[in-house]
Amino acid sequence: MSSRISGGGQELLDAYAEFLRLERGRSEHTVRAYLVDAKSLLAHLISVNPDASIVDLDLRILRGWLARQAAAGAARTTMARRTSSARTFTAWLAKTSRIAVDPGARLASPKAHRTLPPVLRQNQAAAAMSAAESGSAQMDELALRDRLIVELLYATGIRVGELCGLDLDDVDHDRQLVRVLGKGNKQRSVPFGKPAAEALDAWLRHGRPMFANEHSGAALLLGKRGKRLDQRQARTVVHELMTAVPGAPDIGPHGLRHSAATHLLEGGADLRMVQELLGHASLATTQLYTHVSVERLRRVHDQAHPRA
Repeated sequence: MSSRISGGGQELLDAYAEFLRLERGRSEHTVRAYLVDAKSLLAHLISVNPDASIVDLDLRILRGWLARQAAAGAARTTMARRTSSARTFTAWLAKTSRIAVDPGARLASPKAHRTLPPVLRQNQAAAAMSAAESGSAQMDELALRDRLIVELLYATGIRVGELCGLDLDDVDHDRQLVRVLGKGNKQRSVPFGKPAAEALDAWLRHGRPMFANEHSGAALLLGKRGKRLDQRQARTVVHELMTAVPGAPDIGPHGLRHSAATHLLEGGADLRMVQELLGHASLATTQLYTHVSVERLRRVHDQAHPRA
């Protein structure tokens, strides 16, 4: 292809998207986000120099692109993500010999403020699961599915995308394990307990057969029309359930994942075991949950200790 950026560099972006999907194993959501950043970066390059080619992409252009977004009020977390995205893009350009030197290698990334995620207290989680079980007591098919959604999310701590991607043969009923395809196409097996097993059995016996059709395939969880459950539907189920729990924060599936990790650590689980269960590539990510527990401990100490 020509080094001149024409038509928004679509041919270039198509090749980059293929790299992200096939070589890096990125999810479609991540691919879309990285492409938006790459398009924005190329647009900035052209705005600086209408006759620019891809070889004109240097550190000055990268810093100018980020500075423009910072001036527009982008949060530190957003800036950190876009910096990482730009580095991935320029590294690919250099790897594929589209540019001679990778300018992103010298691009510093702002440290994102790591905030404590909202989590349920253990009694709130128990109340949420009880509410879901009560809703399924009449064997309403959708209620059976919704109970399984929240039970599996809380029991396993898996991501909502991993939940919706489960197939029937990903479940080992005898050993009470689910085989999950996580980020980077990495597989892991995660155990679940008796309540989730009961919810699973009820859904497979009395719920799923009522929705299954030629569009269902092997999907474990189905929508009303028999297709694989959409992530947005799963999020709606969790948010609506939380309204039935007095005092509970308005959390979605990721909040149940945070809660599961926090409660595991509060129960004495080893940090590396929790890392394996959650599918974190870095232990540093898992360590965030220790801060949640410490913060709770500090609040209890402040409230209860006479010399706090």
